[in-house]
Amino acid sequence: MRIVTRTVGYATGGHTKLLDIYASGQQDTRCVLLWHGMGPDERDVMAPLAREIAGLGPTVLVPDWRSDQPDGGRAHLSDALRFGRDYVREAREAPEDVHGPRQLVVAGWSAGARAALGVALQPELFDGWRPAAVIGIAGGYRLPAPTTGTVPLQAVGPAKTSVPIRLVHGTTDTVVPGEASRELHEALRAHGWNSELTEPVTDHAGVLGCVYEPAAGRCLPATAPSVRDLGRATARVIAGALPPFTSA
Repeated sequence: MRIVTRTVGYATGGHTKLLDIYASGQQDTRCVLLWHGMGPDERDVMAPLAREIAGLGPTVLVPDWRSDQPDGGRAHLSDALRFGRDYVREAREAPEDVHGPRQLVVAGWSAGARAALGVALQPELFDGWRPAAVIGIAGGYRLPAPTTGTVPLQAVGPAKTSVPIRLVHGTTDTVVPGEASRELHEALRAHGWNSELTEPVTDHAGVLGCVYEPAAGRCLPATAPSVRDLGRATARVIAGALPPFTSA
């Protein structure tokens, strides 16, 4: 399937930052907002995973953000989330209500996973808005979420919403050990959240369908089919968390 990518700007702090939109051309109004990790402005790292998700129907939004800002990137992430909410509302051609249909999934990798979990656990910081689902990929949840400033594990309380949470974490991850996601998953389940954990046999980069290249100091698209298949599996977890698409 042919995936079309275009780059736009989203407004934040009196200027704009770049955001890539991946779409297959299908009339699918569902959308995934996908946050990269700690590296400043590394939206390109998420490209292999974003293409795989788009190939399953949903549009994927991948914004740049910078964790090295004084606020840890909170303004960038919040404004990217606002862009995603507006994008979905415009696609549906109907006003979005806090209690109405929600077709935006928020997902993130590494530090972006903490950011995504913050949106689910503290909706009061986002005007009470709740996503269709939240996906945390290879995240560590004992550090503050950039979106909220609160440690996700400490923010887990009795489930007050039906927002599904899906966690993906490689069993050979040495950057963020898989115990981080197991710990969060257990805490969520203990408090009544709809949480599922998938643990593929791969590392921190493999869950994206990427490999870490030391010379480049970043994750790059994998060429090995076995690693690319791992990215496809993560994409299926994300797409599977979305509500079924209907044209009505």
